[in-house]
Amino acid sequence: MVSPDDLRDATCVACPGQSLPLGSFDVTDRPGPAVPYDSGRGYRVHAATGTPTCVHPYRVGVPPARYASAAAALPPVGAPPPPIADEDLELPADATLLEAWLIAVVRAAPPAALAVALRRAEILARQRFTPAEIVVALRRVLGSA
Repeated sequence: MVSPDDLRDATCVACPGQSLPLGSFDVTDRPGPAVPYDSGRGYRVHAATGTPTCVHPYRVGVPPARYASAAAALPPVGAPPPPIADEDLELPADATLLEAWLIAVVRAAPPAALAVALRRAEILARQRFTPAEIVVALRRVLGSA
């Protein structure tokens, strides 16, 4: 199973994986209004149920399922992580999703094209985000990607 430190490094700051172990939160395939950030709890929750919810399965390393709310079984240790979806490679509108987008870009790039992919991502991100937002996201990504 993933160690707490590895889970924290792999997940974004709005993820329940920052403070809860795998199995203690649900995983859904996309961010959206159904899973807003709850500042009182420090992570995203399902709006209807209040269940802690991760919105990036490729980052947490397990497929979407209701692990906490319906006791879905976690995949076996060593199972491949979910693939990065095409939607995960689209520049987000929300700065809180910038880090996840950059992780997807890094993981999707072939090793020989990583520098080019990062440069293109930086150029694209500058169209929507401030330099400070980009630097913060890049520092976190490059420290854990």
